[in-house]
Amino acid sequence: MAKKANKLGRLNLKEMRNLVNKKAGTEIAYSLAGENPTDVRKWIPTGSRWLDSIVCKGKLAGVPMGKVVEIAGQESTGKSYMAAQIAANAQKMGIDVVYFDSESAIDSVFLERVGCCLEEEPPEGMGWFLYTQAHSVETVLETIEEMLGTNENSMLFVWDSVAQTPCETDIAGDFNPQSSMAVKPRILSKGVQKLTQPIANTQSTLLVLNQLKTNITSNVAEAMTTPWFTPGGKSLPYTYSLRMWLTSRKAKASFVTDENGFRVGSEVKVTLKKSRFGTQGRQCTFKILWGSEDACIQDEESWFEAVKISDSLQSSGAWYSLVHEDGTTEKFQASGWTEKLKNEKFRARVMQLMDEEIIMRFENKEGKAEDFYDVDSDAE
Repeated sequence: MAKKANKLGRLNLKEMRNLVNKKAGTEIAYSLAGENPTDVRKWIPTGSRWLDSIVCKGKLAGVPMGKVVEIAGQESTGKSYMAAQIAANAQKMGIDVVYFDSESAIDSVFLERVGCCLEEEPPEGMGWFLYTQAHSVETVLETIEEMLGTNENSMLFVWDSVAQTPCETDIAGDFNPQSSMAVKPRILSKGVQKLTQPIANTQSTLLVLNQLKTNITSNVAEAMTTPWFTPGGKSLPYTYSLRMWLTSRKAKASFVTDENGFRVGSEVKVTLKKSRFGTQGRQCTFKILWGSEDACIQDEESWFEAVKISDSLQSSGAWYSLVHEDGTTEKFQASGWTEKLKNEKFRARVMQLMDEEIIMRFENKEGKAEDFYDVDSDAE
């Protein structure tokens, strides 16, 4: 075939594509000028506009469809909450959600509070929500493969968490850790390799939740530069298109308290540990409410910190002044920030500044690099 084509002359793009697809027995060759499985066509909002602004260079994004994404964090940093929030947003986009829970710990009331629809027949335009116990690593991987091959709709698979899910050898064996050493990483390596292309082709997403564990090693230099690691083996990070690491401060000021001083939330720092969208190392902070009736990310409250670097937000003592495009200013105090956001003109200006300062300045490489990157994360 190749010799005959050479005699006839140069193959055009369509002919090359047909040749490759015929050779593979399935469609694997595409023109990137048209619809293809590698471009991200949809993004699922995370619940934090600041986080959505730093994920992808030059645009307001979120969790990419068609990719494998990891949210890893220390204990009690809001991993499950963020996953539930992303699941709720996916449902509103008409995406079906399958939630694999390895700990049988997710609360249906909590899911409803963050916006998930758990009804047997969700409203028109809403995606389904299926809860599944993560019985074993093999079961989760096989279930995802089966659903990708039978469901025509885009899907979001949430795996909470890969670190706590046993493999079949663990279930059938004894409690000796040596008897099943490295079995799970080998299974995950093979399984995720098999699923990566079907996930892209169906424009679905696998959201893997993982744990940040202290790196205990005899190599002191390595322990100092890499204080954490994620379970599951060394092959998984190569598969992820986006890795978000959640860490918390131990300071008392990092907690959100009610009027009586009871803790109802905590502050979380998100660092993009890996990003195929040109934003690795960027970070943002926000607070998550988990102990009140309104479980949510305090999204609007975090905007204040996000726009502080703007020249259009000036400070004088306890007072701040927001400068509008027409030159007029509005004064406010930090405690009155959320109240000021109820003003449409003020809110619109703040959102404009977020796009200018967080998205466009980074895109255009304006200002200093340290304004955008988390310097500490480079040493992790």
